[in-house]
Amino acid sequence: MIKFHKFGLFTEDFVNLHSVMTDIHTIRRALAPDLESINSLIADRLSSTNPLINEVIGRYLSHKGKQLRPMMVVLTARLLGAAVTDRVIASAASIEMLHNASLIHDDVIDQSSTRHNSPTINAMWDNHIAVLVGDYFVSSALQLVISTADLRAIETIASLGRLLSTGEMDQIHNAANNSISEESYFEIITHKTASLFVACVEMGAYAADADSRKLDIMRRFALLFGQCFQIKDDIFDYFHSDSLGKPTGNDLREGKVTLPLIHALGHTDYPGCRDAASLLARGSLNDDEIASLIRYAIEAGGIDYAESTLLRLRDKAAETLAQLGPDADTTPLLTLLDYIIARDR
Repeated sequence: MIKFHKFGLFTEDFVNLHSVMTDIHTIRRALAPDLESINSLIADRLSSTNPLINEVIGRYLSHKGKQLRPMMVVLTARLLGAAVTDRVIASAASIEMLHNASLIHDDVIDQSSTRHNSPTINAMWDNHIAVLVGDYFVSSALQLVISTADLRAIETIASLGRLLSTGEMDQIHNAANNSISEESYFEIITHKTASLFVACVEMGAYAADADSRKLDIMRRFALLFGQCFQIKDDIFDYFHSDSLGKPTGNDLREGKVTLPLIHALGHTDYPGCRDAASLLARGSLNDDEIASLIRYAIEAGGIDYAESTLLRLRDKAAETLAQLGPDADTTPLLTLLDYIIARDR
């Protein structure tokens, strides 16, 4: 069992934490040839006769993220009995391109200047360039998935774009109307985060010609996986980006209220709850006010609640995957699940 420090950082069970990190590195090494093929295909499909597009995209692709989504496509295909064919590579590449399009557009919406410790496209160039490049990623993803000649895969990519946009719009609407509830929070993270992971397993399952029962199991697993991923990301925002210290509070600066504070505000009898709710309702928070809200969320048990929710969803995801039966080698996907919970960034 993974254990948490009450402030969201690991301090116990280092043997298990080390094991998780060792296992994920093993999986990455095993998938290295596949990821190289995926990245080469992405670079090829994004190549343009326009020198500015090539310059912007070339710089963007030089700073790769965790690549969890293409890994999930490949691992799902393998789990369900498929070889890693050109179809699997194309499916994974199209998902990764659409994911990157959403990140590029998110950086514009959030006015972010850095991602993965590197300047964003909108920071290095401007919003116009970033939006156009994001659109270029979207159209390239659609072109690529069409090459699979699988209408289900094409439908997955087309629907995914709508879900991601809906999740972002829901978040903007809720922030503008001070609508904060656990139900609305989970609806948002299901649309804007979990939907991508569901799309990943769908692409892998389609490549394996999985039956409807296995497809349903994989979808339910991926939904829980995505929710775990986002809750962990949201917990990070309550702490210094490098170590314990001054919280970052970027979500609150952008008007986003996440699970720890939502839960803490539900403790109406807890000292300071009314003040915290009033502060939040005002909007346009300064750094001191953001720090005050984060302190309240921690003291009122918001982080503890988010972590317990995270682990409960993790166990439910593992139980769901077990429904594939004892002969299914689910270890790689379970390792990926434990990694997103154990990660420190």
